Amino acid sequence: MSIAERLRAVRDGLPPGVGLVAVSKTHPVSAIQEAYDAGQRDFGESYAQELRDKAPLLPADIRWHFIGALQKNKLKYVAPWAYRVHGLTEVDQAVGLVKRAPGPVHGMVNVNVGDEGSKVGVPEVAVPDLLDRLAEVEGFVLCGLMCIPPFTEDPADAEPWFARLAALAARERARGHALPELSMGMSHDWEHAIRHGTRWVRVGTAIFGPREG
Repeated sequence: MSIAERLRAVRDGLPPGVGLVAVSKTHPVSAIQEAYDAGQRDFGESYAQELRDKAPLLPADIRWHFIGALQKNKLKYVAPWAYRVHGLTEVDQAVGLVKRAPGPVHGMVNVNVGDEGSKVGVPEVAVPDLLDRLAEVEGFVLCGLMCIPPFTEDPADAEPWFARLAALAARERARGHALPELSMGMSHDWEHAIRHGTRWVRVGTAIFGPREG
């Protein structure tokens, strides 16, 4: 199957209101252009310098989602391009992005729902305080929460983690944070994330094939 055909297959499974982020990290500009020509506009990158290098070579109306870990010395590569920043874990990251961005920065907090030491993310218990502090950053728009659940062979096993993030978002909305968006679900489990109200699914391999590089 071509990229366009695989993209269509994923899109056909998405209900209204769920956006598809085509995760293009490590894939060449030509692959992104092929997906763009098939109608895709939201693309996800995980490496700041890769985003910096690719974005100027592609159509200006692409909406770039930065989904990787944020390093303070590389915020300058992310800020000019990011439509959404999915992986915030510190207030200083938001402040740094705002200083370097041409307009308001829209971001989500990365929650380590499985409390895994191998993953970047904010422990669930620390989320309320971080959201309160982010809400005070001028020029930063707090959009929601994202997560990468512990990997399991059975995609259905991710559902409790997606439900946990959705419940956390509901509690924080009750405290006054709008949090209109959730970002959860990848190539192997996105169908389960949809059941728990995700706004964005991040799908790479199912569209572009195995990562390059």
